[in-house]
Amino acid sequence: MKKLGMAVVGTGFWGKNHARIYKELQETDLIAVCDIDPLRAKAVAEQFGARPYTSVRKMLQNKEIKAVSICTWSTSLAKVATEAVKAGKHVLVEKPMAANVRQAEKLLETAKKTHVHVTVGFLMRFIPGLQHIKKAVEEKTIGELVCATAKRVSQWPDRVGDVGVVKDTAIHDIDVMLYLFNKDPMAVYAKTGSMRSKKFEDYAQIMLTFEGGKTAFIESNWLTPYKTRILIATGSEAILNLDYITQELRIEDAKETVQPRYPTQEPLKLELRHFANCVLGREKPLITGLDGLRALKIAESALKSSATGKIVKLK
Repeated sequence: MKKLGMAVVGTGFWGKNHARIYKELQETDLIAVCDIDPLRAKAVAEQFGARPYTSVRKMLQNKEIKAVSICTWSTSLAKVATEAVKAGKHVLVEKPMAANVRQAEKLLETAKKTHVHVTVGFLMRFIPGLQHIKKAVEEKTIGELVCATAKRVSQWPDRVGDVGVVKDTAIHDIDVMLYLFNKDPMAVYAKTGSMRSKKFEDYAQIMLTFEGGKTAFIESNWLTPYKTRILIATGSEAILNLDYITQELRIEDAKETVQPRYPTQEPLKLELRHFANCVLGREKPLITGLDGLRALKIAESALKSSATGKIVKLK
């Protein structure tokens, strides 16, 4: 079977996981890893049998590499991804895809010119329970979707990045809401603030309104002493509760509560296998660069709403 030559840029906690999985997948061959820290690049490369680089430019000259995972700091994601795209490499760029909307737009413009595939690391879509909810919404087995609520809270991270909680964590749930409602919201209203951070917002409450009076609520923070990752989808005939951490799904209607069983799977492995198969032409993309751009636009609208204290209406 033809294998896809892969590289990973950024070998921190998440990048190291990308490298591990590309080494494990039958569809991929891990060729290289790159990090500005030469010792970390060397250590990860030795662990997974790859070649270490400290220069993205030099790494991209390697013709064995056909696709790249970008796992750097948020403010450098778009820059590195654009370099890879210009070099003709297919790209999976971690969320939030770029530091701002303009960077994301330029990245997609470049990708369109070079005819490469760009996807964004929205991991939640690969959790089986969310796929079940999506199907239930589409087939109306829960009636009409009325409202969806997401809660993504945890204690202060070990290392605060270079964006706030909206673009770092809430953006996952923004993408999920776009995925479930299958359309863009009409308006965004949000409240954000900082209790511990001197630089970024560390808590946020976001409301999205859709056509027909349907709504989505998102709560996200870096303050709560324990980790919670849940999604509740309320239909006119049933309610679905998904725990992202345990991957348990509970379905409640007027007659009973059921809990479907799924084989335990690593969502990141499902995501990276799907990316490889899309590049190899075996599958159609579940997530495109445009999905990343849409989510980032709404994240910035939420920040604007909080700053102005007003509802932001979307075109």
